[in-house]
Amino acid sequence: MSDSTFQTFLVGGLLVLIGAVVFMAWSAWRWVDRERDMEKLTLTGVGHEFQFNIKRMIAEMGEIGSGSPALLPITHPQLDSILARPSEADPRAMTRIRGLYDDLGAGKMALRAAMAQHQDVTPAYQNASAVIVEAVASLYLWEKHKGRPPEEAHTTRSWHVRDWMKGYGFESNLLSGLHLRDAVVERLRTAGMSLTPKPLNYTASEYYAKLYDRKSDPQAPFWKRKQKLEPVEIVDAELEE
Repeated sequence: MSDSTFQTFLVGGLLVLIGAVVFMAWSAWRWVDRERDMEKLTLTGVGHEFQFNIKRMIAEMGEIGSGSPALLPITHPQLDSILARPSEADPRAMTRIRGLYDDLGAGKMALRAAMAQHQDVTPAYQNASAVIVEAVASLYLWEKHKGRPPEEAHTTRSWHVRDWMKGYGFESNLLSGLHLRDAVVERLRTAGMSLTPKPLNYTASEYYAKLYDRKSDPQAPFWKRKQKLEPVEIVDAELEE
């Protein structure tokens, strides 16, 4: 084999090796990128799955007065699949959703037992309504704050929460005896989330009905009372002797 042929063979082999390495690197990057995309889709599916189960339970509870609701068992395959393997999602949020699924299932069982025994379903209905409020609040944190706890979520206007519920079809009168949107906003606020504007201490009529004396308020604008200084008697020790 001549030198020119050997050099041609060597250069060709190096080019093939470089091409193979580049292809393997591209395949690995593509696989990692695809896994990341699939995880994002799965996390989105967890939210849609949670929303569907909440709405179905609300619809079933709306049929209690008119007849015998189905009260079907709750399934969550999307959440189970992401809990079965490591992921980048906040485990606190997923654990919270998993616990709320148990609470929703327990609420259905309590309603089913009360109706089967012909008992008053009001206590079970109220407990199930409280769980639904908690579930909607957790769904909002999952969708808009990446599943952060309420105290770690950024400050938000309360009307943004109401608009989010309106866009997802959570009407205020879905649950009997409860204003759903107000209850969710209040639940987020009591859990530690900073929602503005803060609730007022007085109504407009109560505020303007208060008797206010500007001259008696030390902090009143343009009327800060000066505190009178008591005279201090200075005694010279030498003169006293």
